[in-house]
Amino acid sequence: MVQSTVEASPVKWHQAHTTWFFETFVLSPHLPGYRPFSSAFRSLFNSYYKQVGSHPLRTIRSTFSRPSLEDVHAYRSYVDEHMAQLFASELVDNPMRALVDLGINHEQQHQELILTDIKHAFWTNPLRPAYINQPAAVPASSQPAEAPRPASAWRQFSEGLFAIGHMEADFAFDNEGPPHKEYLQPFRLATRLVTNGEYLQFMQEGGYRRPELWLSDGWDTVLVNRWEAPLYWERAADQWEIFTLKGMRPLSLREPVCHVSYYEADAFARWAGARLPRESEWEAAAQGISLQGNFLERALFHPAPAAWPGSSPRGEKLEQMFGDVWEWTQSPYAPYPGFQPAAGPLGEYNGKFMCNQTVLRGGSCATPETHIRASYRNFFPPASRWQFMGIRLAQ
Repeated sequence: MVQSTVEASPVKWHQAHTTWFFETFVLSPHLPGYRPFSSAFRSLFNSYYKQVGSHPLRTIRSTFSRPSLEDVHAYRSYVDEHMAQLFASELVDNPMRALVDLGINHEQQHQELILTDIKHAFWTNPLRPAYINQPAAVPASSQPAEAPRPASAWRQFSEGLFAIGHMEADFAFDNEGPPHKEYLQPFRLATRLVTNGEYLQFMQEGGYRRPELWLSDGWDTVLVNRWEAPLYWERAADQWEIFTLKGMRPLSLREPVCHVSYYEADAFARWAGARLPRESEWEAAAQGISLQGNFLERALFHPAPAAWPGSSPRGEKLEQMFGDVWEWTQSPYAPYPGFQPAAGPLGEYNGKFMCNQTVLRGGSCATPETHIRASYRNFFPPASRWQFMGIRLAQ
């Protein structure tokens, strides 16, 4: 039932809401004779679908002491049973299959949110409990003979027309289309993510005290929230520690910096003499790269350093494009040319959020591997930090 920030939700609510999705959009309209598990759940576990009906404010989800966890599990079992009945029938046509695919991908999003929400909840607990009780690997920064990490190289891209958006026959969210072409000026991307060590240098050179580096709203956010480091960084004597899903440990300088807002990412880029990539640049660069990386299935639950054998150069190969951290872009979350939300309440899934949000790309260490693709568009308000959010530079 813990809800440690208004951005997060209790795990029990995540479990009930994903079940509600299948009941509301698949079973109730398509399985003849289906009777909802509880008529009260239709509004109780509705997140934001105004066309479905009323719903409680997000901020009070932690007050739902009832239904009990056992009741939520019974709800899921009931819906699973009826979904099996639906699959056994001859009713599953292509439009309904698309609904089921959407429900599965929706559930994968909530699997990731469960981990990030637990992490924030445990961090707010003075005991700093671990989600996984196993020792973390020794951070690179604590190894006495650590070789210096070479500066990030750049991958150059020529100007031209690039195909943007999802173009395959498999599943994609509606905000990934329609596919279209965009003309891009010459640009280059850093071959790896920004590290904790590089971000620490930004901090040591007064990054959080220099208003000339910050967007106006970002500087106001820094002052109001008294930010002086990424979320989950804590000062311990003469060194920094970081809270992870495996508990507190010394900061590793080689790991990708994460849990930074768009404002912090943008300020760091200015300090570094660079900028953040546009989402079309990121997608053009990611096309053709294998969907491999540090995802949920690796069970690290934390960003990992870029693979780097000693200090030998690796040319212009782009590393860490998928997994580890969601990468902030400088692009506002807006519709592609010709975008039309679906009719009915499912049209609210993505389209209604195309305001005051910024796009992120690539997935994170908490993202299921089968959930991500080059065209995937994640989005959050620019001050958000509780997701695994990091930085790749562009010029």
